Amino acid sequence: MKILRTSAVLTLALAPAAFALPAHAAEEATVSILHGVPGATVDVYANGDSLLTDFEPGTLTDPVMLPAGEYDLKVTAAGAGADGDAVIEANDVTVPAGANITVVAHLDASGSPVLTPFVNDTEALDAGQARITVRHTAAAPAVDVRANGDVAFDGLTNPDEVKTELPAGTISADVVLAGTDTVAIGPADVELKEGTNTIVYAWGSAADDNLDLAVQTVSGMHSAPSGVPAGGGTSTDDASRYAFIAGSAALAGGLVLVTRRRATSRA
Repeated sequence: MKILRTSAVLTLALAPAAFALPAHAAEEATVSILHGVPGATVDVYANGDSLLTDFEPGTLTDPVMLPAGEYDLKVTAAGAGADGDAVIEANDVTVPAGANITVVAHLDASGSPVLTPFVNDTEALDAGQARITVRHTAAAPAVDVRANGDVAFDGLTNPDEVKTELPAGTISADVVLAGTDTVAIGPADVELKEGTNTIVYAWGSAADDNLDLAVQTVSGMHSAPSGVPAGGGTSTDDASRYAFIAGSAALAGGLVLVTRRRATSRA
């Protein structure tokens, strides 16, 4: 599998978009991509240029820095080329400067493939605290997320997200069908590290019995000493991919900085 992960390669691939921007807009955003469509190895294009090739389900790319601006995103079957039929596409996706974004290719509640951009919360945390975000990006009904046996988030649907701040440490978590004790995923122990945002995605299809998890960790949110800015780096934790919850997509409330003017999906 060939995944183009380096900042230099991606910046070159998206150079036409950067040149089209006014000088004051040529700033960068941190962007990661998650493939959450089961059974489809794909290529990803941005503004007609190759971004990722042979991209396999369950893969979360390392974060890269991309110029702020608007992007037309297209996902095709592997090897189909930039002019190949789109499995999914989303046009005029706005990537704002300074944002930390994850773009997720996933199934909607009815099982159709879609692209959803999420803005990751990188606000500083108090000492000893961690943030957890849960995103529901699976073709599955509403779920409740439990922590240490108690319902922490209820009625979560695709493509919504929930988040909260907790003392750093380990919690036992599972996901049940909303309003029931029927376990869909888990239970498993999840470590929440101080100064991080642990983002858990549920992806796949309940009908096809292939629900799975992906976990992203955004770090560098410790409370900053006087005069020192808080960081906002991102890392991925492949081991914790098998650890936990069901989740969702974030275009809600004041969190959303990414806008989708037009998104279409094709079988």
